[in-house]
Amino acid sequence: MGRLRIGSRGSQLALWQANHISDLLRAQGHSVELEIIKTTGDKITDVALAKVGTKGMFTKEIEEALVENRVDLAVHSLKDLPTEVADDFEIAAITTRENPRDVFCSVKFGSIEALPQSASVGTTSLRRQAQLMAIRPDLRIYPLRGNVDTRLRKLEAGEYDAIILAAAGLSRLGKTQLVRQVIPVEVMTPAAGQGALGIEIRSSDAATRRLITFLDDAAARITTTCERALLNRLGGGCQVPIGAFAQVQNGRIRLDALVAHPEGTKVLRETREGDDPVRLGDEVGETLLRRGGDAILEEVYGSGFAVPQQP
Repeated sequence: MGRLRIGSRGSQLALWQANHISDLLRAQGHSVELEIIKTTGDKITDVALAKVGTKGMFTKEIEEALVENRVDLAVHSLKDLPTEVADDFEIAAITTRENPRDVFCSVKFGSIEALPQSASVGTTSLRRQAQLMAIRPDLRIYPLRGNVDTRLRKLEAGEYDAIILAAAGLSRLGKTQLVRQVIPVEVMTPAAGQGALGIEIRSSDAATRRLITFLDDAAARITTTCERALLNRLGGGCQVPIGAFAQVQNGRIRLDALVAHPEGTKVLRETREGDDPVRLGDEVGETLLRRGGDAILEEVYGSGFAVPQQP
């Protein structure tokens, strides 16, 4: 069997994900090497991601390594991948998906509803911020950067009353002790692609594509394709708080989607079923734009909100 070189970010979670894929490949008889690549997003650690807004900030340098033939495949959190992938690349596999929902973590409090007036909540995501402020406008939202351990340590040290994280990352790392509430999709719609891993290769590399086909999960492929189609219709770069959660039910795809003003003053939700994932995502995106999503987009751009990277 061939030798495969994997490119990955160096964070604790990214390395877990890359090693997970490495183990699956080794079980197929492949020799695997791991190359850690520092991305723009990893280098900017003292600024809230919502104020940075570089498209592909967690993927650009890894894609450069693919182009230069330093690695054969890249393991990404799918939500970090821009919806438009350059012709040089393709997402050759989307792995079986972990729980895509967000979770509420706290030392003292059991749920969002249980937080006292003016409690402090940490999150790097304008999507999460918007949905929190829509139901609890009294809360004080503060930026939260760092890897999972750093974020949990800040919570335990009392810097925040609560923080919001992705269920998938905590589950993968076995760090669920402070999870107090799995937030329902109706309350907090997740980011498109959250909980899934995207395996990116050079589009010309038929040999690697053939070797990793077994990693592709049909249900994850359908649901995340639908979510990313919605995101693409709304601008493609997570440029306002956008949520998307698709699931296959009784042979059909159900998509729950959201566009919101970052301050939670206007929240648009749309739910629809369909058979074609791309068409469904596109149609729901178009409906949200017609219902006022376009005005939210214009206001966000006009107000100088930076393009947020949705954690």
